[in-house]
Amino acid sequence: MLSLTKGFARSRKNPLFCNTCLEAGPRGGLEVEVGVLFADVRGFTAYAEGRPPNEVAQLLNRFYAVATSALSRHDAIIDKLMGDEVMALFLPGFTGEAYLTKMASAAEAIFLGVGQGSKEGPWLPIGIGIDFGLAFVGNVGSGEVKDFTAIGDVINTAARLQREARQGQVVMSERVYAGISDRYPNAQRTKLELKGKREPVQVRIVSIG
Repeated sequence: MLSLTKGFARSRKNPLFCNTCLEAGPRGGLEVEVGVLFADVRGFTAYAEGRPPNEVAQLLNRFYAVATSALSRHDAIIDKLMGDEVMALFLPGFTGEAYLTKMASAAEAIFLGVGQGSKEGPWLPIGIGIDFGLAFVGNVGSGEVKDFTAIGDVINTAARLQREARQGQVVMSERVYAGISDRYPNAQRTKLELKGKREPVQVRIVSIG
């Protein structure tokens, strides 16, 4: 893990890392393997309809706090907070060789943070999708507007997997599962038709709580 070095400002993408390594770095990047996690609120449009915007914003801020804390503790780079969705990257150079295990642990920590599996039940219904593969990772943008992010098919696939997840579920690609199968020996195996994919994608579904 690359940790914060004395004299460097903290990154807004994870306070454990320095911003020089991430958003303050130069434009450009590399093709590297990366784990990708998307966490999203189930049924959020229906929930938000008719409720005061301030109430909705407070709920989202509570979700963001849970998600960013869980992700930061597991050495993720928090790529984006988008409406009712969080996207995070697990780069071996930052997260370490156990990045798939940490990605699974982060997903479980998010569920724990929203009360999934508790006696009261979750205060927010969450579904999560995870994948890993080759992506372009680095700072992209134009002029003064740039952002540290990842681009590639693995990002799109993880987002599509998240959309298939029901409340309390992690939907992961078979290539992720191959690296953490001991953790989830009873994971459901199935194939899904994902938007933009020519062929059905084999996945594993894990229910948390």
